[in-house]
Amino acid sequence: MIIELRALSKAYGLMPVLRKIDLDIERGEFVALLGSNGSGKSTLLRLLCGLTKPTAGSLKVGGWELPKEAAAVRAQMGLVSHKALLYENLTARENLLFFARVYGLSDIDARIQSGLDRVGLGKRGADLVRTYSRGMLQRLSIARALIHDPDILLLDEPYTGLDQDASRTLDDLLVQAHADGKTIFMVTHELDRAQRLAGRAVILSRGGIALDAAMNSIDYLPARYTEVTGMTSAR
Repeated sequence: MIIELRALSKAYGLMPVLRKIDLDIERGEFVALLGSNGSGKSTLLRLLCGLTKPTAGSLKVGGWELPKEAAAVRAQMGLVSHKALLYENLTARENLLFFARVYGLSDIDARIQSGLDRVGLGKRGADLVRTYSRGMLQRLSIARALIHDPDILLLDEPYTGLDQDASRTLDDLLVQAHADGKTIFMVTHELDRAQRLAGRAVILSRGGIALDAAMNSIDYLPARYTEVTGMTSAR
């Protein structure tokens, strides 16, 4: 088991956000995390990244316990969100160089070139990031997240702002990352895409898990989503 949550709870002041979540994710799974705004999706992702502490319960990633072993957990995670988390006044290559040094990697030049080639930016590494399109930024974000060859890829609404071509490119990159053995945990409101890409759906509602099921057991995810949440959209 690569991710283990036991009775995980999070409250901000007197307001509970997550309520006694139990969740296991196997190594190599592709899991889509769904839910409306305010259901706790982003909070759960922040807990997994070690960016906030649980109010109660336990959280382990790769056998490491959060929050006390957060540095070890982050070393095996890559994060991609709708925000690029890149330095726009540096080139693509300089961005990857910065993160490679943060992780204390060796063979840096080879890693950077391999990362750029993997996302189709091999010939654009010397260009300033501020000249990139939204789709190129997201591709570079994938290269940044994978530069240290993490076991787990966390994605927070990665398709936000992407056109159809860029979305298809991101689809291909995620399919390849999954085929390479990465565990993928993706927050998204795109139910049809989640059903097509992921092998499992976890739906949060009112701070708890309303559904946890294999995708191949769900005939039509939007209808199932409406059934368990009472809402017609993952937003």
